[in-house]
Amino acid sequence: MDNALHLIGIARRAGRLEVGEEPVGAAARAGHARLLVLAADAAGNTLRRCSHFAQAGQAPLLQCPFTKAELGLATGRGSCAMLAFTDAGLAAAFASKLAARDDAYGETARLLDFRAQRVLERQKEQRRHEKKLQRAKAHPWAPPRTQAAPSKGRSKPGAKGRTPSGPSRDKRANHRPGMGTKRGGGRQVT
Repeated sequence: MDNALHLIGIARRAGRLEVGEEPVGAAARAGHARLLVLAADAAGNTLRRCSHFAQAGQAPLLQCPFTKAELGLATGRGSCAMLAFTDAGLAAAFASKLAARDDAYGETARLLDFRAQRVLERQKEQRRHEKKLQRAKAHPWAPPRTQAAPSKGRSKPGAKGRTPSGPSRDKRANHRPGMGTKRGGGRQVT
């Protein structure tokens, strides 16, 4: 069996492959398809539909050199006209295996390799972020402790800092000049 076909089987077992027109169309519309693959002997109508799926999902389309029977054997079915890789790394590996056989697939292989590298970088960044969050949960943030010099004239032995000399803060917040002791709708109540 060819290495590219073997890679299709690996992707199917990993759950990173959609096989058939309906699943491929759904994956492409949802934006999960990374590469659409079409059999060499697929009908014109199938080619047209697959190209619409590729355009809708902004995924590259490759017409591979394998027949429907060969793709079907690799996917565990009788025949397969179209399939979609939903993993960027597997799609890039498949395209590079095809590019090694034929230079016509080289540009698509480079594009998919670039996209796979970007996905890998995002995954690494996500893992670093999750680790950072886990460490933050283990050691929650606390303000740094300050060593205050003992001040003279503290009123209580356990009190920190100065105590306000005027009315308490709550009384000052409710007090307005020219207003009575009770407030009511902006009018002075006597």
